[in-house]
Amino acid sequence: MQQIVECVPNFSNGRDPEVYNKIAGVISAVKGVTVLDVSADADHNRTVITFVGSPGSVEEAAFAAIRTAAELINLDEHEGEHPRIGATDVCPFVPVKGVSIDQCVEIAQRLGERVGGELGIAVYLYGAAATRPEREQLSAIRKGEYELWKKEVATNRDRQPDYGPAKPRTCGATVIGARPFLIAYNLYLNSDNAEIADKIARGVRFSGGGLRFVQAKGFLVEGQAQVSMNLTNFARTPIYRVQEMVRREAARYGLSITKAELIGLTPQEALVDAARWYLQLDDMKDDQILENRLHKEEENGMLPDAFIEATASAAPTPGGGSAAALAGALAAALAQMVAGLTTGRKKYADVAGEAEAIKTQAASLRRRLTETISEDVAAFEAVIAAYRRKDLNEEQKALAVEQATLTAARVPLEVAELSLEAARLSAQIARIGNINAATDAAAGALLAQAAVGTAALNVKVNAASLRDQVQADILREQITEIEAQLVEVVKAAQETAAERGGY
Repeated sequence: MQQIVECVPNFSNGRDPEVYNKIAGVISAVKGVTVLDVSADADHNRTVITFVGSPGSVEEAAFAAIRTAAELINLDEHEGEHPRIGATDVCPFVPVKGVSIDQCVEIAQRLGERVGGELGIAVYLYGAAATRPEREQLSAIRKGEYELWKKEVATNRDRQPDYGPAKPRTCGATVIGARPFLIAYNLYLNSDNAEIADKIARGVRFSGGGLRFVQAKGFLVEGQAQVSMNLTNFARTPIYRVQEMVRREAARYGLSITKAELIGLTPQEALVDAARWYLQLDDMKDDQILENRLHKEEENGMLPDAFIEATASAAPTPGGGSAAALAGALAAALAQMVAGLTTGRKKYADVAGEAEAIKTQAASLRRRLTETISEDVAAFEAVIAAYRRKDLNEEQKALAVEQATLTAARVPLEVAELSLEAARLSAQIARIGNINAATDAAAGALLAQAAVGTAALNVKVNAASLRDQVQADILREQITEIEAQLVEVVKAAQETAAERGGY
């Protein structure tokens, strides 16, 4: 089963695009990671970056981000509405698919130890990873913010970090943990009175006698009072209940809600629950939602042409890069199939161990190549988004485009690398595997060849757009080497299939 972990680190800079885009860039540069959202807020002076991937890749990307933030952000020079204790203020891991909360706790612990040991940053564990009950809540760790923390960390035993040195640094401390989905949800009022917003927040949040699983604080954002909230369990305390309580509290002061705002991503289920409540659709079933039904049909294999239809549409994605990833995944799938037809057969008992190893490796390649289908789409869309950024000056935009283009080159490069491995497995299983499926193995090698050739086009066109010609030359050399190695591998697979197939 595919394993997906979400990481949603908050960085104490939302005013300098060069800083938060560089952090986003080091995250997206890690193989197996997809950056889904970068949400910067100048008033809060805070950026929330949402990314997903396999557990190992997400852990590595989080470390790179924390290291980069510590280099770029000085808390002594930081001012903003939002409470904070560090450059990377908080770094939570969220289980999405095939991963448990306990596994996310293990990721948090490993990362915390590494950040403390290698970077010398004080680390506190919170949420499900907390080592003390009083540290389960982020607000308890962040009490007094950076200013109080740097005064007390060396002398107050209660401030002793879980990892790293108990001494102040200008990058502050980092709080790492594991938690379920959290929805960052803000409501704006028709007032410029932040004090009233904070009174409403105190009435709504659990610590003030309000709703369970709600954290809230009042701010002034762009001249408008805002009730800023974290909903830590939307299943137990849904969005609509929070919305209505804020509405009633605001009415006490003659105010009303003017708009709502989501920070980062939110599960579809939370919005569907709100739709059910407000529209009084009490009997609505999940599969009455078109997208849910289509997804269910796709999982059941009832819509095999969904990807083809999407590719054939007038939209620019999915395009050639995604098609290359699909071809590579099919190549690995054929190698896996032939290996499966070989293991457990008496006739091939002497190669059973080798065939089983090929089967396992091919399955891993197939899963990873399947993941890169959507990663290629995301990489291309990130380049387009960078070109459209209106909040950046020309140099900042050029930097954002450069980073996005580099990622857009690295994804097909990985597709080519993985497809070369799929071709090698195809040639290997063609030689030793079930003779009746030797041509299937050769077909896998040919599909891998198509995948590499197609991916190479994307690597080269993106390399040509880079300003950094050193990096561009490295990319060209790598893809050229892969293409050269592939020629002999595919030739061997075809010759073996012809020999064993008797044609």
